[in-house]
Amino acid sequence: MKSKKLSRLRRACRGRAKIRELRIDRLCINRTPRHIYAQIIAAEGGKVLASASTLDKSLRSGITGNADAAKAVGQLIAERAKVLGVSKVAFDRSGFKYHGRVKSLADAAREGGLEF
Repeated sequence: MKSKKLSRLRRACRGRAKIRELRIDRLCINRTPRHIYAQIIAAEGGKVLASASTLDKSLRSGITGNADAAKAVGQLIAERAKVLGVSKVAFDRSGFKYHGRVKSLADAAREGGLEF
């Protein structure tokens, strides 16, 4: 199991290095079996501008580990980004495959107005 996690983190480092070259805010996600988290991190890398997860009060009720919950998190992070005036981000999937909950979150964020 440890090598699987290390492989994912190695993929994440490659993606983040490319995003760092672009000097653009990034939409970073983290996925666990029970929850999904999303953050918009400043281009400098040291400041979280907005965050949303299935642990938020409005999303906590019901099932939190499926694609529908991820879609709700994507819509919520897009709304919070609009309030801050952030419209263009780079999608940092943290080494996770782009399918299932990760894809649902990304599609919902795009529908909410984020460009990536």
